[in-house]
Amino acid sequence: MLKQLFPFNQTIGYLFSLVLTLVALAVYYFDLSFAVSMTILLTTAFLQAGLQLVVFMHSGETKDKGAIYTNIFYSLVIGLATIFGTLLCMIWGII
Repeated sequence: MLKQLFPFNQTIGYLFSLVLTLVALAVYYFDLSFAVSMTILLTTAFLQAGLQLVVFMHSGETKDKGAIYTNIFYSLVIGLATIFGTLLCMIWGII
């Protein structure tokens, strides 16, 4: 009975979130190159966002989780197209 009441998934998610935060904070303290620093920060940021969506916003616990994940994927595609389209036009001058 008590095992069913304890929020095990949220506790593990919270601990993993703290670990990701500490890894991102370690980038500040260690003298790493720019490329390595940005790779670590971007990886931890996307993992943290995915963890927040799945564990704390309960996006996988409803019956319409397929639609929720489809909307998230569509939002990522539109966001990335906007970002890289802006970089192509304004920074790299390709188009």
